[in-house]
Amino acid sequence: MLPLILGVGITALLIKAFSNDDSDSQSDKPKKLFISFAIEDQKYRDFLVGQAKRDHSPFDFIDMSAKEPWDEKIWQQKCREKIRKCDGVIVLLSKNTYRAGGARWEIKCAKEEGVPIIGMHIKKNDKGAIPPELKGKKIITWSWDNLEEVINERF
Repeated sequence: MLPLILGVGITALLIKAFSNDDSDSQSDKPKKLFISFAIEDQKYRDFLVGQAKRDHSPFDFIDMSAKEPWDEKIWQQKCREKIRKCDGVIVLLSKNTYRAGGARWEIKCAKEEGVPIIGMHIKKNDKGAIPPELKGKKIITWSWDNLEEVINERF
């Protein structure tokens, strides 16, 4: 029997992302971003989701976390389906990410599906090792300005 996966890294679709006044851009179409993280960093995902729900936030989240355990094969299939539908993947980076098998699989999956990926350090002064799956990908430090810029530029 395959081990159960709790959908650790399957988290959220970022639906309305950063409106842009440039009428020639794809700003009319909401951007969908998959958020990948280590289970130990769930509170940071929760912070991001909470901040996004504030009135002044330029985007909204729809939480797509797994609510029940799946076996590994089902988890990977459902995860791939969600990533495939997204405009990009943001990986929340910490000292836990390097050891997070689910998050690292999600990065590999996004690469296989041709979905743009960026890494975002969740702590400015306490960064962990960047997983090799993110080699050559843009890495930013978490701030609203950095996040807005990368979404507008990359996704």
